[in-house]
Amino acid sequence: MYVLAIDTALGACSAAVLDTEADAIVSGDSLLMERGHAEALIPLVEQVMAAAGLDFEHLARIAVTIGPGSFTGLRVGLSAARGFGLTANRPVVGVTTLAALAAPYLAQDDAVPVVSAIDARHGHVYLQMFGVGARTLIAARVTSVREAARSVAIGAVRLVGSGAQLVADAWPPSEQEPLSVDDAAAADVAWVARLGAVADPEAAEPRPLYLRAPDAKPQDKARIARR
Repeated sequence: MYVLAIDTALGACSAAVLDTEADAIVSGDSLLMERGHAEALIPLVEQVMAAAGLDFEHLARIAVTIGPGSFTGLRVGLSAARGFGLTANRPVVGVTTLAALAAPYLAQDDAVPVVSAIDARHGHVYLQMFGVGARTLIAARVTSVREAARSVAIGAVRLVGSGAQLVADAWPPSEQEPLSVDDAAAADVAWVARLGAVADPEAAEPRPLYLRAPDAKPQDKARIARR
């Protein structure tokens, strides 16, 4: 079957089509960007689908990253995925950015834990730690960089994500240093597709994973100055 994957949650706008029978990406592209996902996504998806020689009716499902990540970016990807799914009458499944970042490392060797760390700004990271069989060792959370380093420094580990270097820099000096530090700005969209292909549509709903409130909040009515 064919799976269209979309990722606009972090520092890239990405789309790819996976042929699950061949376990191969038929077409895909990723544009590094902090802003402008809304303008870039639809043309990118059209390009990827055309390169694959497919219409949306040929897809079995659509996979989209649900966060944590940029609040604006999440809404862009989720809205587009839901729209494509509705138009083509295909299921849409959600994949977390933390799982997608860790997936290639776990596929290579799941004996060594993988820590996904995404820069949440203001001295914090979004964090999740995975072990054998992709089992969660530390559940997804937002935490201070210092606390993140302290909690995952349990021996040989690998760090990945935009917050990986932040965690590595705060590593307790008495603990074994991370085996590797990959400060990837975004997940490989191919792994978003692979995780989406095996996800249970009933459990992997395309709803945003917010681990904290947005930085920009509506002004409290009580604080609005009256003329």
